[in-house]
Amino acid sequence: MPKAKITNEEALAFHLEPTPGKWEVSATVPMTTQRDLSLAYSPGVAVPCEAIAENPELAYDYTNKGNLVAVISNGTAVLGLGNLGALGSKPVMEGKSVLFKRFADVNSIDIELDTEDPDEFIKAVKLMGPTFGGINLEDIKAPECFIIEQKLKEEMDIPVFHDDQHGTAVICAAGLINALHLSGKKIEDVRIVLNGAGAAGIACIELLKSMGAQHDNCIVCDTKGVIYQGRTEGMNQWKSAHAVKTELRSLEDAMNGADVFLGVSVKGAVTQEMVKSMADNPVIFAMANPDPEITPEEAHEVRVDAIVATGRSDYPNQVNNVLGFPYLFRGALDIHARAINDEMKIACAHALARLAREDVPDEVALAYGKSLSFGRDYIIPTPFDPRLIHRIPPAVAKAGMDTGVARRPIIDMDAYEHGLRGRMDPTQSILRGLNARARAAQSRMIFAEGDDPRVLRAAVTYQRSGFGKALVVGRPDDVKAKLEEAGLGDAVRELDVVNAANTQHFDTYRDFLYNRLNRKGFDRKDIHRLVARDRHVFSALMLAHGHGDGLVTGATRKSAHVLEKINHVFDADADHGAAGVTALLHKGRIVLIGDTLVHEWPNENDLATIAERAAGVARHMGLEPRVAFVSFSTFGYPVSERAEKMHIAPTVLDKRGVDFEYEGEMTVDVALNAKAQEHYPFQRLSGPANILVVPARHSASISVKLMQEMGGATVVGPILSGVDKPIQICSTSSTANDVLNMAVLAACNIG
Repeated sequence: MPKAKITNEEALAFHLEPTPGKWEVSATVPMTTQRDLSLAYSPGVAVPCEAIAENPELAYDYTNKGNLVAVISNGTAVLGLGNLGALGSKPVMEGKSVLFKRFADVNSIDIELDTEDPDEFIKAVKLMGPTFGGINLEDIKAPECFIIEQKLKEEMDIPVFHDDQHGTAVICAAGLINALHLSGKKIEDVRIVLNGAGAAGIACIELLKSMGAQHDNCIVCDTKGVIYQGRTEGMNQWKSAHAVKTELRSLEDAMNGADVFLGVSVKGAVTQEMVKSMADNPVIFAMANPDPEITPEEAHEVRVDAIVATGRSDYPNQVNNVLGFPYLFRGALDIHARAINDEMKIACAHALARLAREDVPDEVALAYGKSLSFGRDYIIPTPFDPRLIHRIPPAVAKAGMDTGVARRPIIDMDAYEHGLRGRMDPTQSILRGLNARARAAQSRMIFAEGDDPRVLRAAVTYQRSGFGKALVVGRPDDVKAKLEEAGLGDAVRELDVVNAANTQHFDTYRDFLYNRLNRKGFDRKDIHRLVARDRHVFSALMLAHGHGDGLVTGATRKSAHVLEKINHVFDADADHGAAGVTALLHKGRIVLIGDTLVHEWPNENDLATIAERAAGVARHMGLEPRVAFVSFSTFGYPVSERAEKMHIAPTVLDKRGVDFEYEGEMTVDVALNAKAQEHYPFQRLSGPANILVVPARHSASISVKLMQEMGGATVVGPILSGVDKPIQICSTSSTANDVLNMAVLAACNIG
């Protein structure tokens, strides 16, 4: 499977659009009326203020403190980029804040402090303590990071966690638990060599020692060699704590007979000769980024029995901090913890290790394009495992309660775990699942409108994201010029640019189309012009003949025009059962609306077909269909000739014997609101509908656009369903990302 590629231009555009940065603030309470404002601010706010002043613990009840973490840095050790300063670190800290929200539903604010003085830094953070439920320190150089964290831990009554140290240590420990399990060794017995005595390295070795590794069995190396008792050069108190009595002086010496190598150093620090000298079933965690101390290929070339992990996503066994810090803080916040201690970190490591030994969900395996099972190439869970959110925080919370750092222990752990399952936005897993399926399918996607910069950006992203091959219909010189204008000039060599002038299949396409249309008023000249000049027709012909696996079009012309052209090649009309279904994603809910593309004024039989098509799309997206035929009336009242077909449509489905829930006619509030449904105990839906079949295309269009503009819903579609091949038609207002989403849908063959 191709590796994803990211260019400088794409990275900058991602941070610039749709608005600068990566997060914004939104209110969780109504702020509409004067009464709302009076409750949110003066005079109503005085009541919780006085309550908290009297009992500080109530801050967790009446403010967002209990779900708010600060990501704080001074930018002295940004990723692998060095000292970029406070402002230079802000994109990374914003990103960290977003990861907290994305993976564990933890609200987070990034704070960049413009000082390299540890005392000033400590004072600033300490003074902000009342605001937050936890502090995540990030990208602070050693040894200052040790001083800062230790002092803040002593002086603050909320968790303070330096992720560069302990995040890496926790994931490393989880992987090592499983690696030793596979190799039949015990942590108390193994010889461990650490190369890199900075923040992450010291934290790794300290955590492993707290888990049972013996001090004399742990050899720590830095740029000057082994840290041994009596060494004076390049030493500090943190290194001295791990000095051992030994005659070993170099990394090469230390590696001889070692069971475990941990690298948090630099590319190429480990040679094949060193790997050869290690003990049987050696464990090698080469975690230097972006390039490991030794690659898995190099290690396995000389030791087939080696278990290798790196910090990279394109190799098995990625040591990725995102497996740790969101869930550590989730568990800590939920018990209102005073600290994150070693026991909580060890609990996190063991929970991660246990998870990797269990069967892997299908969606995780699909994301990686292969079956994953516990073994040498899978000792650490993947970041997109949906079980992480409800498996890791309970283990952390329990350890926190057992060690006395919980202000408010969790009484019902089963209920807590169930609540965690519901915290995450289900739309995320559905979109992630679609991306995973597209990546596994490796479809050759035809992008019909190669003269449009949005389409070209989408095509480049499709290919560079590893979804498959992008085939762009256009003139090579025009495509090249537009890519260069978009800052993607290097992508010209990656895309296949196809048109009527350079295809070897022109005669085949022309003859096929003539045979389809010669009784519909088209002569040979008309057909020649269509094939040679109309990119929608040409693209559809490519698809019909298997010269691509899916088609995306519609960004430059109205959908009715595009659908007319596609119908020259395919039977994509109402008479043949085609339908358009649009997905609305909003606040964790997904609702499909149909028909948004094909039927202008469907009758009851058409409506039943639309329901069947929408149900198929829903199942493709992992939803169990619940269809509501919606109108301005509910079960016959008020009586209206306009609503009659909506009343009859369910009886058509009765006769067809379909295998999904449906009901109608009903108003939208009854369809979507469980409370409203209770007023109609005879109705057949088991819960709120997730498919709305509407009376006409104009009402579908109004509904979708209203939700998009007023409600802020994310719109995916219309998804063309009921056609022999995967064809998706974008709207003319589509962004490059919208076009890409439609390509992903086509690649998944949804429809």
